[in-house]
Formats: sequence, C-alpha cells, structure tokens
Amino acid sequence: MEKHIIVTGSSIVSWKDAILQTIAEASKTIDYITSVKIIEQRARVSGKKIAEYYVDLDLAFTIDRDRD
Repeated sequence: MEKHIIVTGSSIVSWKDAILQTIAEASKTIDYITSVKIIEQRARVSGKKIAEYYVDLDLAFTIDRDRD
C-alpha cells in the first residue's frame, strides 16, 4: 500500500535545490519514500531578481504495516 502527501519547500539557490532540500527534510520523518512528483514551481521576486524558489511536491511512500 502506498500513501501520498503534498509538501512545500523552498530555497534561495534554485528550484532543484528546493526539491532536494524538501526531500531530504521529509525523509527525516517519513520512511520508505518511493517517488516524487513536482506539482508546482514558483518564486518570490525582489527587485529584478528571484529571491526565493518554492516547490510543491507529491511524495509517495510505502506504508509499513509491521512497524510499531
């Protein structure tokens, strides 16, 4: 059985970094992540530059029924 959750993450470096950081942070509390789908990417602009990158991810993970 697989479960999906939607998480949002950010980075001041890039969208790729936001994705990697979000997966790394989620994996600290969610075991057995099996896939990720990028739902949306957006950014906050300050002046003429992107100041922060945001991503919404659909994370899928396997449910461990034997876990205590």
